[in-house]
Amino acid sequence: MLKAAAIQMASGPNVEANLHEASRWIRQAVDAGAGLVVLPENFAIMGVREQDKVAVREPEGCGVIQNFLAEQSRQHKIWLVGGTVPLECQDPKKILAACLVYDDHGKCVARYDKIHLFDVNLVDAGESYIESETIEFGEAVVQVLDSPFGKIGLAVCYDLRFPELFRKMLDLGAQVAVLPAAFTAATGQAHWESLIRARAIENVMYVIASAQGGYHVSGRATYGNSMVVDPWGVILDRVGHGAGMAVGSIDLDYLETRRKTFPCVQHRRLT
Repeated sequence: MLKAAAIQMASGPNVEANLHEASRWIRQAVDAGAGLVVLPENFAIMGVREQDKVAVREPEGCGVIQNFLAEQSRQHKIWLVGGTVPLECQDPKKILAACLVYDDHGKCVARYDKIHLFDVNLVDAGESYIESETIEFGEAVVQVLDSPFGKIGLAVCYDLRFPELFRKMLDLGAQVAVLPAAFTAATGQAHWESLIRARAIENVMYVIASAQGGYHVSGRATYGNSMVVDPWGVILDRVGHGAGMAVGSIDLDYLETRRKTFPCVQHRRLT
């Protein structure tokens, strides 16, 4: 049976320390039998200021963070989803939040730049976020990726609130969606589980949601609750608060049986 792991971290401002922590959890995921490992959004840096990630941005194809992902996937012979990596864009004061996928040979086989940016004012929580000040909008849905774990679609964090993105993945053949995230404590408490299970249920697909979960040097608190959810909306495994991992089996035969016996996807009238 194929296994996937969603790793949860509480990343800080030191890239080297975060990569060391990520490597520890990747090893534990491999020991648990996972062949597909998903790291959370901003796994390599959660800075004191939002601008801190711009200072460590990398050109596509090289850099400390990308070299780490390539080496880890090659060393452990796993497929590794590198949460988000701060990559260069035309604006020197911004990054592209790139979700990178590496195959078991250490080759980067897919890149998705986060489309929906979290520009919100959480009045009740007294928090405000304007991601577009330091992140450039992505422009395209990644072509669904063929893998030993099925056809994989990529989304990041705030993308979870836009079901049309997941429908686009489905129309491209996706069987599994991976979602690196860093949900706030307030929005996570309100909506995280509901949205993940909804995306799994309405598209009859697996969702592997890997989150930041804990308290960060900036004062920010993230919700955690990383999970692996099956096509019927069942939570196969989850992490609560703090670092950890959720591991679940991906059964593509079960997925296809569900799609045949409960063909809601084929019943769509509005496309």
